Amino acid sequence: MCDITSMQQIDKENAIKLGKAIKAMREQMHLSLNSLTMNHAAITPATWSRIENGKTDIKFSSLLKVSAALNLPVNELLKGIDFNCSFED
Repeated sequence: MCDITSMQQIDKENAIKLGKAIKAMREQMHLSLNSLTMNHAAITPATWSRIENGKTDIKFSSLLKVSAALNLPVNELLKGIDFNCSFED
């Protein structure tokens, strides 16, 4: 079962996991956050930092921009993210 509090916790954990994955991929490319955002992304460095640190819920449009900047498919970014939540008793 998944109540609102559980969903919020799952959302927070997923945001942190996604942020860590995005940061790891950026670092594998040997790109600084500023270099990547100034040259390849249509996202501000502050927004990218909040995404990497799991401090924000990433919008779908931002997810697409991150994917394009890293030259990776969206599904690659979402590996390991838990989308399971049931409202059944």
